[in-house]
Amino acid sequence: MSGLQRFENKLEQMISGVFARAFRSAVQPVEISAALQREVDNNSQILSRDRRLVPNFFHVELSPTDLARLSPYDTALEGELTNALREHADEQSYVFPGPVKIEFAEGEDLTTGRFRVRSKAQAKVTTNATETQVGRATLVLEVNGVRHPLNPPGLVVGRGNDAGLRINDPGISRRHAEFRVQPRADGTPDVSVRDLGSTNGMLVDGHKVPDSRLYNGSTVKIGNTTLTMHVVEADG
Repeated sequence: MSGLQRFENKLEQMISGVFARAFRSAVQPVEISAALQREVDNNSQILSRDRRLVPNFFHVELSPTDLARLSPYDTALEGELTNALREHADEQSYVFPGPVKIEFAEGEDLTTGRFRVRSKAQAKVTTNATETQVGRATLVLEVNGVRHPLNPPGLVVGRGNDAGLRINDPGISRRHAEFRVQPRADGTPDVSVRDLGSTNGMLVDGHKVPDSRLYNGSTVKIGNTTLTMHVVEADG
C-alpha cells in the first residue's frame, strides 16, 4: 500500500467518511497530500550524497468554497498531512530545517476544486532569551518570527551550540557572524556585524561584505536565513 493510500484510509477512519462526503466534488485531501510531496521533491537541495534539504513551511490556498468545507477539519487534516509528509521525507532521505508547518488560506481567484501550494525552507531558531529580556531590549534581531535581544557587547550567530543565537540552517557555519554593540559618546548604540570566516559569507542589505555597520531595519542574510535588526522605540 502506498503512502497516499495509507493517508487516505487513515483520514476516512478518523472522521468516518464525513470529510469525504463534504469534498465529493471539491478538493480531495489526498490531492493536497500529493501536491505537498511534489513540492518537496521539486524544491530539494543537495546537502550531501545521501541527504537533501527540503521546505518545511507550506501555504495551501483553496477556493472560498473549499476552504469553508475544510475549516471544521483543518487541525486534524494538518496533522495527517504532516505525518504523511514526514513519512515521505524519511523514505527519500530528505531533511527539514525546522518543524513542519502547514497553513490553509483563501485564494479568491481559485474556483472550486482548484488549489495551489507555496513553500519555503524556514530554519528553526533557538534563543535562550526570556520574554522579559526581549521586552526590555532597545535593540532586537528578528529571524523567522523569533525576536532576540541585542545587548552590549553583542553576540555570535551560528549553527553551533556555542552560538548565542542558534539557527538550524545548513548554509550557516557553526560560528557564522558576530553582531557587536558599542555605546557612542552620546549614549546611543553603534551596531555592526562581521563575518567570522564562514563558508558562505553574508549579505548586508543585499551586498556581500565582510563587515558592515547596521541601522534600524538593516537585513543580514546568512545561508538561506535573513535576520533583521530593529531599534525598539521606548514607550512614552
